[in-house]
Amino acid sequence: MTGPCSPATGCSRRLDAAVRAYVRRHPLATVVALGEGPGSTAFWRLDNGRLDWLAVEPPETAAVRRMLLPDGPRRRTLACPVTGPGWLDAVRSPERGVVVTARGLLMFLRPPEVRALFAACAERFPGGALVFDAVPRWCAGRDRPRAGARTAPGAPPLRWGMNAADRAGVAGAHPNIVAVREVPPPGRGPLAGRLARWREHVPLLHTPARTVTEIRFGARRSAAGPGPGGAPADPERAAGHRSR
Repeated sequence: MTGPCSPATGCSRRLDAAVRAYVRRHPLATVVALGEGPGSTAFWRLDNGRLDWLAVEPPETAAVRRMLLPDGPRRRTLACPVTGPGWLDAVRSPERGVVVTARGLLMFLRPPEVRALFAACAERFPGGALVFDAVPRWCAGRDRPRAGARTAPGAPPLRWGMNAADRAGVAGAHPNIVAVREVPPPGRGPLAGRLARWREHVPLLHTPARTVTEIRFGARRSAAGPGPGGAPADPERAAGHRSR
């Protein structure tokens, strides 16, 4: 299910920068990489020599990943659906900090699955963060990924998108979401940001302008929330937006 965001892209650099910043504040944290794929090098790019890494993959992908990247003392692969609750209990010592990454993943999930993921992470990982990339909403609901999305042959259609205006409603997924921010492109001026926001609404050259968002969770759980697949309040509908 992994798709758009190769290590060479600005999108991936922004994801890496957000994870590094979190790990600097929590050097013993666990990084949970949801659906990063069998050959991702993110662990070696981001490892500080102390963090734990948990890659969550569908069973068939996990088997390939273990052959290519055997588990180590601080790096594990868990065969578990990313939309299921099983991986939440596999995080060791969450009190040391948890940052969840979803690279090229959420756009392939259905809106209820995305909102449930936000709520589950906020409930289970107080003091943690979730960093993800998203395509604009005009991309969602297509029969196939738009040109330029760099998805593998046979990839599922893009089902979920988010514009900059939708971030204000994301906090409605769970009371323990205390901040939602865009991770800015490295070394880019304000013009690049304005262009990206314009392309959220106009399918310029049929190329999605992906954004990177960081959700931060409060230090304490403030409400019981379901695991992925549950049905907390829809942050987009609470904000008066449609997901497609």
